[in-house]
Amino acid sequence: MGKREEGVVATGRVMRSTGSWYTVLADNGKKYQCKLKGRFRIAGIRTTNPIAVGDKVEFNIDEKDETGVIIKIFDRNNYVIRKATKLSKAAHIIASNLDQAIIITSLIKPRTSTGFIDRLLVTTEAYHIPAVIVFNKYDLYDDALKQQLDTYIKVYTDAGYTCLITSAKENYGLDKFKALLHGKVSLLSGHSGVGKSALINKTDPDLNLKEGTLSVMHEKGKHTTTFAEMFPLSFNGFIIDTPGIKEFGLVGFDVYELGQRFPEIRKRMSQCRFNNCIHVKEPGCAVMEAVEHNEIARFRYVNYLNMLADIQNVELPK
Repeated sequence: MGKREEGVVATGRVMRSTGSWYTVLADNGKKYQCKLKGRFRIAGIRTTNPIAVGDKVEFNIDEKDETGVIIKIFDRNNYVIRKATKLSKAAHIIASNLDQAIIITSLIKPRTSTGFIDRLLVTTEAYHIPAVIVFNKYDLYDDALKQQLDTYIKVYTDAGYTCLITSAKENYGLDKFKALLHGKVSLLSGHSGVGKSALINKTDPDLNLKEGTLSVMHEKGKHTTTFAEMFPLSFNGFIIDTPGIKEFGLVGFDVYELGQRFPEIRKRMSQCRFNNCIHVKEPGCAVMEAVEHNEIARFRYVNYLNMLADIQNVELPK
């Protein structure tokens, strides 16, 4: 008998995960359906998924049926992670090896809360992933919403974030959106119904992603994406489209670290009287003083307090 054929070893990037099977785009441009060899555990984090979309992997190809077995996961440059469910201690890695995270939002139909935006921003800050906030559906905004939008853009721009206004329906801001994506691996995240798929399809019609419709009763988007998936762009780059996320649970933060993930809080922390100040009710807190003087937006500070309460049972000021 001849020597048993072990198959060809290749490397590639995970494009899609559907439970036990993974779609891997090999470096030669061909896609393979792969399974995972044995059990992989990533040191230090308990996750529901050992392999995430965006992971770079090594795999054996079975040349008979052209499937593969993943034998190695390369170290991640970064990743975005959240609680698997609200009450769960386990975490779910949404995607890895990103150049940027783009948060698609809308101020109407459905409204995206600043609490949701800030949770995503805090997580991207923790893993040093540049974040961009896209305010979509601009064609639906009345004067009051446009005024609110101006306020948000000033606050987030002052904090150091790039903001963009778009309308997929009226092709507004699409050139800038396309320029953002060019040549990069971008995670696109947001609530269902904010128009992620519509924006992508207008930017790269070849992808033809399924677009959802709004539920009339709740004005919430119906889920059209059920798992994260990576798509190559025709104009160079990759996007990772994620399921519509209703809420975003923080993972791995402590009360002293959280303030570091808000740029405007981080900037003032060294001026607090106490080194271990968590900016809740301590005397001589430079952060609370900045909030009182409107140097830090009150809504950002309230979102910080809410996250602090989630992380640990901290008694918040009345």
